[in-house]
Amino acid sequence: MASIAPRRRSARLSSSVSASPAPETPKTKPVVAVASRKRKVVADSGAVSVSETISTTVVVPAAFRDTDVPARPSTPPPKKRRGRPAANKPPTTEDDTIAPATPPRTTEAAPDSAQAAPPATPKTPRLRHPVVNRLANPDITNAPLISPETSRIVSALPLDGLNTPAAKLKTTTGNILDEACAHLIKVDPRIKPVIDAHYCEVFSPKSLAEKVDPFESLASGIISQQVSGAAARAIKNRFIELFDNDKDQTFPHPSQVAVKSIEQLRSAGLSQRKAEYLQGLAEKFVSGELSAQMLADAPYDILVERLVAVRGLGLWSVEMFAMFALKRMDVFSVGDLGVQRGMAAFAGRDIAKLKRAGATATKKNAKWKYMTDKEMVAMAEPFKPYRSVFMWYMWQVESVDVSAMG
Repeated sequence: MASIAPRRRSARLSSSVSASPAPETPKTKPVVAVASRKRKVVADSGAVSVSETISTTVVVPAAFRDTDVPARPSTPPPKKRRGRPAANKPPTTEDDTIAPATPPRTTEAAPDSAQAAPPATPKTPRLRHPVVNRLANPDITNAPLISPETSRIVSALPLDGLNTPAAKLKTTTGNILDEACAHLIKVDPRIKPVIDAHYCEVFSPKSLAEKVDPFESLASGIISQQVSGAAARAIKNRFIELFDNDKDQTFPHPSQVAVKSIEQLRSAGLSQRKAEYLQGLAEKFVSGELSAQMLADAPYDILVERLVAVRGLGLWSVEMFAMFALKRMDVFSVGDLGVQRGMAAFAGRDIAKLKRAGATATKKNAKWKYMTDKEMVAMAEPFKPYRSVFMWYMWQVESVDVSAMG
């Protein structure tokens, strides 16, 4: 019996050793690190370390992912504030609810352009004050005029907008240009391509709302006669500096110009004649022969007669003043060469042949024209009462620069 026990014990030990399998190395499950504001988790062959820096997501290959490991969001949900439920703050954009995945960290430094930019705050659009829609009439002045002496706003029509239901059915500064273009197309449909290609800014609602000082406009026209634009601006600035006015007054009153001597006016760079013209124009406004109210509602014939009587103002200058400054919509100038050329081209005439024929005229000092005055008047007659708009589009036919005429 004593010899059996040791044999059984050794056999038992040997059998237990042979029966138990060799221990396998435990398979380490990959660690999925998520972004954290205070900690960084690094997976390195089963070892996990923690540091106090901002972490990035470690991308684990799909072959090592385990289905029993629950997926965690790439960005932790925002903490709820006490006393203010999260539902009260609706997301403004899709990015507020779904955070984009953070790119993995690379050994090379990413350029500044690759860094995630903070969400841009939308700019609040500036409020634009709408243009006051006033009554309009093609036969009178449509621009609000500034009284040269009192700075009072004068108009031939009410300035307080459309305050009655019946007025809304009439022509206004907001639709008078559309009515004019529709009338032109109705008279001659061939003008439609020209209207579609060019917008008549002169009679736009914005332009019709601009306030005009008639004395400054007429005086500026006299100053700019027969000189370049740069020279005219320099002379006008020196002319304004002759008068000790405050910042609110940008141009002298007629009474101030009338009392200045010719020598003082010439010191601004004006010629003897232009100084006399400006003084005579100022005296017309001081005496009341010319006034903002008269220029606003006088018939066109009387308007032209009063202004042509002023020394230094010719018929063409008065016509351009009535159209571009007063916004009269039935002005027509037969003496404008650009309008004449445009009308001849619009009528289908060969401008090049007409120019050669005029240049080789046999009579000495003979004036040649693309069209006669009688032909121009007859052609423009059906476009009443919007001949100013028709004349503007005739300038566009030959691409005439009309910016200086304003």
